[in-house]
Amino acid sequence: MPHMIEPKLISGNANQPLAQAIARRMTMHRGIQTGLVDARVERFNDGEIFVEVFENVRGEDMFIIQPTSNPANDNLMELLVMADALRRSSAARVTAVLPYFGYARQDRRTKARTPITAKLVANMMVGTGIERILTMDLHAAQIQGFFDIPVDNLYGSPVFALDIRTNFKGQMDELMVVSPDVGGVARARELAKRVNAPLAIVDKRREKAGEVAEMTVIGNVKDKICLIVDDICDTAGTLCKAAEILMENGAKEVHSYITHGVMSGPAVERITNSVMKSLVLTDTIRPTDAVLAAPNIRIVPTAPVFAQAILNIWNGTSVSSLFEDSTLSPIYESLYTMD
Repeated sequence: MPHMIEPKLISGNANQPLAQAIARRMTMHRGIQTGLVDARVERFNDGEIFVEVFENVRGEDMFIIQPTSNPANDNLMELLVMADALRRSSAARVTAVLPYFGYARQDRRTKARTPITAKLVANMMVGTGIERILTMDLHAAQIQGFFDIPVDNLYGSPVFALDIRTNFKGQMDELMVVSPDVGGVARARELAKRVNAPLAIVDKRREKAGEVAEMTVIGNVKDKICLIVDDICDTAGTLCKAAEILMENGAKEVHSYITHGVMSGPAVERITNSVMKSLVLTDTIRPTDAVLAAPNIRIVPTAPVFAQAILNIWNGTSVSSLFEDSTLSPIYESLYTMD
C-alpha cells in the first residue's frame, strides 16, 4: 500500500510508558525515528472524554496503543473516541493495539440473564471503524471469533520461555510447570513444551464465587521448582493459595509467570507475604508504584514483541512468526543472552 508511508502510533492514557517503549523499539528496528502522534486525550469537567489530534493522519496507517485495564470503562471509551477521531480525520486504516483486552472474562453466559460483554465490546470496537486488533494472551481464545475483522493474538509464553532459560540456567531439569486450574492447562502446556518441563495441575473447587473451598495437586511436585502459569492475576488469592498447596506437597520453590497483572485490592500485599519466591508479570498493564516496589515482583517488557508485530502488520508480513523462538530471541537479545 504505497500511500501508507509510515506506521503512526497514538496512545491514550492507559499505558503511556509502554507506548513510548514500543515507539523506541520501532525506531531501533527501522533506523527511522518513530514517535507518538501529538494528541491530547482529556476529560471535560463532567468526565466526558475529549480527543484532539494535532498532526495530519490522512491516508496513514494508524495504531492506537491502549490496554483496556483499570479503569476499564474510561480506557475503553478513550479507545473508541480516539478511533472515531482518526476515522473522521481520514486515516486509511485503524488498528487497535490492546496489550490487555478488558472484559474478556465475560466471554459466555454462565447463568441465566447474564451478558456476553466480550462480544458487546467487540461490536463497539468494530462499530467505531477499527479494522484490526492486536492483543496478547486473550483470556479465552474464542474471543477472536467475536470480531468480523482480523485479530492477532500474541502469546506471552515465548517471552516467558526466554526469561526462564536465562534465570533457571543449570536448573532446567528441576522445573515443573503448573496450571493453577484445569481451564488453564492448554496455556501451561504450551510453556512446558517450550522449556521441556513436565506439567502439573492444581484442581480447585469453589463453594461460592470468590472463595476456594479445596485444592488438590495433580502430579508429583516433590523437590521441583514449580512455575505457576496463568494469564491474569487479579486479587492473587487463588495464586497464593496454589503456591501454599505446592509447598505443602513438597515443592522446592514456587515462582509464578502471569501475563496481565491486574493486581486489584490486596494483591500486592498477598504476593509480598506469600511463599512464592517471585512473581513475573509483563507490562501489558501499567504497573503501579506498589507493584514496582514489591521485592518479589519482577516485570518483563512486551515492547519488543509488540513493536515487531506492528511492523509486520504494516509490512503485510507474518505475525505468527513471532511465536517461534528463532524469531523472538533476536529482538530480545539485549535482555536475554543465551550462552
